[in-house]
Amino acid sequence: MAQKRGFFRGAFDALIEARQKQVRSYVNGALLMLDDETLRAHGYNRDELKRSRSVSHMF
Repeated sequence: MAQKRGFFRGAFDALIEARQKQVRSYVNGALLMLDDETLRAHGYNRDELKRSRSVSHMF
């Protein structure tokens, strides 16, 4: 039987998830300042970074 999560646990989990999205968007923006060769050398793709950065957030 699954145990019901409490209000504060749910609020905390939502806060963590929102913050992770915000940080991911910030880091992707910083990575987009690098040239394509450097991105490729470290396993990133500019198009994927642009797509995942398009997450809107409040701050």
